[in-house]
Amino acid sequence: MLILLSPAKSLDYETPPTTDRHTLPQFVPESAALIKVLKPYTPADIASLMNLSDALSQLNVARYAAWRPKFTGANSKQAVLAFNGDVYEGLDAASLKQKDLDWAQDHVAILSGLYGILRPLDLMQPYRLEMGTKLPNPRGKDLYAWWGDRLAEHLNAALAEQGDHVIVNLASQEYFKAVKRKVLSARVVECVFEDWKGGAYKVISFHAKRARGLMARHAIVKRARKVEVLLDFKAEGYAYASEVSDAGRLVFRRRLEGVA
Repeated sequence: MLILLSPAKSLDYETPPTTDRHTLPQFVPESAALIKVLKPYTPADIASLMNLSDALSQLNVARYAAWRPKFTGANSKQAVLAFNGDVYEGLDAASLKQKDLDWAQDHVAILSGLYGILRPLDLMQPYRLEMGTKLPNPRGKDLYAWWGDRLAEHLNAALAEQGDHVIVNLASQEYFKAVKRKVLSARVVECVFEDWKGGAYKVISFHAKRARGLMARHAIVKRARKVEVLLDFKAEGYAYASEVSDAGRLVFRRRLEGVA
């Protein structure tokens, strides 16, 4: 089983990592080529391309300038500890034991606009490059063209090594779109998290993102190799809703006390 996650926009390079164990990203030449495309961009160019504030545009231009193909403890940090958004607050990798991180290393894949696919302990230099960015490059008009079939082929190889064929998609559609389904030889299982609000169950972005991280943590701690293990997920009030689920779409619902 492979669990797919999206990256996060917010990053934490201030908190010291909780483990010294690390690996190198597997698409460094591809990343270096994208950095070469980005380096000529001015802060104004980046602001327009990515719809960022002046401050964030300047920060990311500086990041592209500082990026190096050699990853060290001084310029990088393990991806699962560097990402700091809602998903990663739910995952809370800093509190996982080393044996949990080791298992995650083989069973969790983080999709990335710059790095393609990151394993949890892959070192990562700070960046901002969302998969949906329309960045013209030598392979086409955007990052989907840039990555092409590579990510699906990489996941196929990782699953073949495991002797498995199941992908649990906890990534957003923006990121999962970079994995070409026609190339992917795996069975894909989507997890959907719904909260009760306004008289109906619906996906609420903030809660759903956190729940994806909670589910990833559940899978890691339980060493999930079969989809059935995911059905036991009950973190923070969610429960499997079999009546609205099917083999390819697992729905988990929550109705908090006092919410109409």
